[in-house]
Amino acid sequence: MSEVSVAELSLNGIAIDDTFAEAFGMAGAGVVITADTLHWAEIAAASLTGFATSVIGCGVEAGIDRFLAPKETPDGRPGIRVLMFGFDGASLAKQLARRVGQCVLTSPGSACYAGSEGRQRLKLGANIRYFGDGYESAKRIGGHRYWRIPVMDGEFLCEHDTGLVEAAVGGGNLLFLGRDQAGTLAVAEAAAEAARGVADVILPFPGGIVRSGSKVGGRAKGMIASTNDPYCPMLKGRARSALSDEVGAVLEIVIDGLSADTIRESMRAALHAAVAVGAGNGLLRITAGNYGGKLGKYHFHLRELV
Repeated sequence: MSEVSVAELSLNGIAIDDTFAEAFGMAGAGVVITADTLHWAEIAAASLTGFATSVIGCGVEAGIDRFLAPKETPDGRPGIRVLMFGFDGASLAKQLARRVGQCVLTSPGSACYAGSEGRQRLKLGANIRYFGDGYESAKRIGGHRYWRIPVMDGEFLCEHDTGLVEAAVGGGNLLFLGRDQAGTLAVAEAAAEAARGVADVILPFPGGIVRSGSKVGGRAKGMIASTNDPYCPMLKGRARSALSDEVGAVLEIVIDGLSADTIRESMRAALHAAVAVGAGNGLLRITAGNYGGKLGKYHFHLRELV
């Protein structure tokens, strides 16, 4: 069993800052993509979630939540559940229509179904059906409405809508401070894998890891975000640096979830996975990013995760 010292905020000898990750309310939605093979379902999902790391620059944050066995999907084929997060329902609806239309409709053998529940609904097939040029048809099965859209390899079956999750959360995070890049990457990889093991969350950055952590604003006019200079090793020694001499690399994971509870559970799993491999990979410290509690209403305290 791990040795925990809450008073000193350390876990297995790894220092943990007595701070919190500051996260934000977002709009969330899920879709289920199926295909004749998992290979093609994954291709469609990868295309849909491309260029979706940050809502600031990409308009949406998206990723694969989990792989689904045929018995778990509406049509009995292999599938993948994708989650998407936006600033609000209106902006999320636009991204959903564009990405399903360009990336799932176009993928051989694909179908798309609702992947989230919510009183408010976001259009899926309700928008995509117009591609059928009047040859599309609607069918209602078990209380669900589907659109059959003619395409060149048969038909694209798409559910009419999916649920809008209004209490979604974006921006749960952990920062890993290590002696070198290789070791810190091994720690971050272990943390990301553990975080993804929790249902209803995604890690939108490449491989679940981001090296270009950011702060609000910047020196250049119009910059919404710029490099998190207190955590850049090449800037150690400057007045704003938050790094000790032995820190050679910092990597971050960012987590979006359909609820605050899922974020908290995912962060806890990531933190414990990181310290489990940390000593052997030069991990020195774990902290989290926040804005003093002034911007995001969700505060995930590391003390409670230890």
